[in-house]
Amino acid sequence: MEGQSFVVIEGGLAALLFAAVFLLGDRLHPLRPLLRDRRSFVSLGAGMAAAYVFVHVMPELHDAREVFAESVLEPARYAGAGIYFVALIGFLSFYGLDHWRRHLDGRAGREDGERAFRLHISGFAAYVGLLAYLLVNNIEETEVTIGIYAVAIALHLLGVDHELRREHGMAYERVGRFVLAGIALAGWAVALIVTLPPFVLALLVAFVSGAIVMNSAVMELPSNKDGRFLPFLFGGLVYGAILLPLA
Repeated sequence: MEGQSFVVIEGGLAALLFAAVFLLGDRLHPLRPLLRDRRSFVSLGAGMAAAYVFVHVMPELHDAREVFAESVLEPARYAGAGIYFVALIGFLSFYGLDHWRRHLDGRAGREDGERAFRLHISGFAAYVGLLAYLLVNNIEETEVTIGIYAVAIALHLLGVDHELRREHGMAYERVGRFVLAGIALAGWAVALIVTLPPFVLALLVAFVSGAIVMNSAVMELPSNKDGRFLPFLFGGLVYGAILLPLA
């Protein structure tokens, strides 16, 4: 009981941190003495999020694969590998979201711009809700897991906030950031009420893992995003080294 209470409290604090990232993201720059500009900090956070996926989540997916394969009602030939296919679906889903949003933005009509904004915010609302839900209900529920998850994902969401502000301007400032902050808290609240079976949690972890890789790539890899390679590299390697003994 005490362990579960700890998970709930720590999860709630992390959800508040996620919400604060969206509400105050344009003013958050905790490493200002070390990094020259906010873009460098966003790149650092994206590198840390990628390290979290590759060093911590992917080994966890091996356990998730076993959970999923053992939990399906009818044994299937590819049940174990299916968990990685779901990660691919998460990756492709957010690639599709970004592609379709760009397609709408490329049109001249005002209505298309509004549709692009609604599409983008809806997709990221689902994303943030899943991330917040997994604070409480995850494959691993330990003090260390919640802590490293919260740090990596909060920094990743700061990058998401930066990108959405850049793409949508005042529409995001007036509406979008409040929607995402509310969804972060709602995802945590839903997790207190609804506990999904382990094999469903495994699928959610896989989907979110693929989505994190895609969103980090969207924010950092294209040259027109003005990403910072060295902070991205530093965040990935250093945070990966920190996570390595815990994997």
